[in-house]
Formats: sequence, C-alpha cells, structure tokens
Amino acid sequence: MEPAPPSQPPPRHRGRGIYLLPNLFTTGGLFAGFYAIIAATQGIYDNACIAIFVAAVLDGLDGRVARLTNTQSEFGVQYDSLADLISFGLAPALVMYHWALASMALDGTTLRKVGWAAAFLYAACAALRLARFNSQVGQVDKRWFIGLASPAAAGLMASFVWTFFDRGYVGGELRYAALAVTVAAALMMVSPIRYFSFKGGGPRSDRMPFLMGVVMLVVAVALAIDPPFVLLTAGVLYALSGPVAAGWRRLRPAAAPEEESR
Repeated sequence: MEPAPPSQPPPRHRGRGIYLLPNLFTTGGLFAGFYAIIAATQGIYDNACIAIFVAAVLDGLDGRVARLTNTQSEFGVQYDSLADLISFGLAPALVMYHWALASMALDGTTLRKVGWAAAFLYAACAALRLARFNSQVGQVDKRWFIGLASPAAAGLMASFVWTFFDRGYVGGELRYAALAVTVAAALMMVSPIRYFSFKGGGPRSDRMPFLMGVVMLVVAVALAIDPPFVLLTAGVLYALSGPVAAGWRRLRPAAAPEEESR
C-alpha cells in the first residue's frame, strides 16, 4: 500500500480588493478624458490636451499593474476598452472640434457640417480601431499594431491643439489644417498599416541599448523645455513611420534582384 502523498496547503486566495488596483488606473484615465471634454467646452484647451496625455500615461500603467499583480480579468479588459473610447476617441474629437472645427461654420453651412462630420469620423474610427484590436488579441504579433493606436492618434490631435494654442493661435485660423489632421488621424487608425508597438518580443526585450538611453535622456530634456512641440514632433514622426516603413517594404523586393545581378 503506497503512502498517501503529503497534504498540500490550500492555495491562497487573493483579496478581492487587489483587483481594484488596475481598475483604479483605468478610472483615472477615464476621468482625465472626461475632464478634457469639460475643459474644451470652457475654452481651457491647454489643460484639456494635458488631460489626454495623462489618460495615455494611466492607460499604459493599468495593464502593467494588472500583469505585475496577476489581476488580469475579462472585466478589466472590457472596462479599459470603454474608457479608451472616451479618452482617446470622444475627448480628442471634441477638443479639436471646439478649438478649430466649429469655426468651419464661418465658411458656410455645408462646411459647418464638414467640421462636425470630421470630428464624428475620428470618434467612429477610434471605436472601430478598439473593436478590431479586441477581436485580434492573441492573433497578431505583439511587436506591431495594425493601424495607428488610438492613444497615439489622440496624442497627435492633442499635441497639435496644445502647440498652436500655446503659441497664441486661434483655432479658426488653422481650421483647414485641423481638418486635415483629424481626417488623417482617423483614417490611419483603421488602416492596415503596421506600426511598431515598442513592446518587444525577443529574449532580450527587457534590456535597453545604451544609445536608446541617451535618446530618452535628450527627449526628457526637450520635453522640459517645450512639451507641446516635442510631443507634436514625436506624434508626427510616429504617425509617418508606418506609411514610410510600408513603402520601404514595397521597394525592397524590387531592389533586391538589382543588387543580386551586380
């Protein structure tokens, strides 16, 4: 008769309160997005744009906190997606609308409709982008985003408004530029263009090259000097990186045979 295996202590159950931790970050991001909308309706556009960036920071933290504390849940995933729709869909669209797109009414009734339609297009594309992302979780390479991520698109919109508002421009003066930025950001979110996600994927993804550390230090110093312009520059470069990389990949197969023939 075999001896009975030693009894193991029952698994320790985590207190329910710890599951509130990542959701508190999500709630903070949702509040920041809501505040951005309120601030935009009152003409406080710099605070509205800063709130959108605060929401982006909190959005990056909630998932990390959930993984570190092993408190991932389907509820948290769905809650985060709904909060993102407010913070990175509705908030940037309404901030841009109140600052510049509403001034399209100065050019006639038809263009007034174009202004609010562009804002709606951005919000709708953000919703489609989030829905596509949720449906493709676990099916795509985590190193890449398919289409411009909604926080990056929101950052592009917010940094555009913040930069020119900080320099004393009236939104109506830049209404056509604002229209172009809004439509471009909306379409890039739902495009099939691939963007680098900065999440890594190799065995050494936890290590940072020395040059990257120097670049981050330079960026931090630049942010301290002129935050809105630096963020706008970073947003434009990242938004263009996807189409540029896609064009380069199309040209490389054609260039390879020429190199081999030499």
